[in-house]
Amino acid sequence: MEVGVIMNLDYLNDRQKEAVLYGDGPLLILAGAGSGKTSVLTKRVAYLIKERNISPKNIVAITFTNKAAKEMKERIIKEVGKEGYDIQISTFHSFGLRIIRENYEKLGYEKNFTIIDSDDSLTVVKKILKEIGIDYARFNPKFIKNQISSCKNEMVTPEKYQNLVNDELSDITYKVYKRYQDTLLRNNSLDFDDLLIKPIELFNKYKEVLENYQELF
Repeated sequence: MEVGVIMNLDYLNDRQKEAVLYGDGPLLILAGAGSGKTSVLTKRVAYLIKERNISPKNIVAITFTNKAAKEMKERIIKEVGKEGYDIQISTFHSFGLRIIRENYEKLGYEKNFTIIDSDDSLTVVKKILKEIGIDYARFNPKFIKNQISSCKNEMVTPEKYQNLVNDELSDITYKVYKRYQDTLLRNNSLDFDDLLIKPIELFNKYKEVLENYQELF
């Protein structure tokens, strides 16, 4: 594929150029640390905008850390100019938050919902353990909180987890997990794990919402 004079790919190697200029359909790039992944992604975004006339609003670039997202945004804006501000460049959590903000009512939340941090999550777990008469010395609140987090990241709801209960610890975890989720919803709050799983719940429940985002990006 020919590239117009706008793009300068001279400093990329052949495989990097291949990734930047790839046509339609999915593309998986496997590369180690320091191998130029960010440079490739930056150039690919610029290529989509400058050479293939893709609207910046139809592009989403996701990374793991705020630092990496900031670096990518700076590089892309340097490449494409002010159009770069219209691209969704963020972490997974920030992107999930955007989706939740745009669809909070469908998820059962009010507009002014809050995000609680890890310390707040632990506080909620401790309060629930106290309410159901569980001694911290027997069941570590931090362990319970981490179990809940693991469940969420595996898309295991309290209802699904109930089917896995096979001892006292898992029974206590289930009881706390269920109350924990009820407490968050009642208080119009989400935790960091919810930022990842609530969009998936939304897409599974509302096909039209999923299709809207599939068409947008």
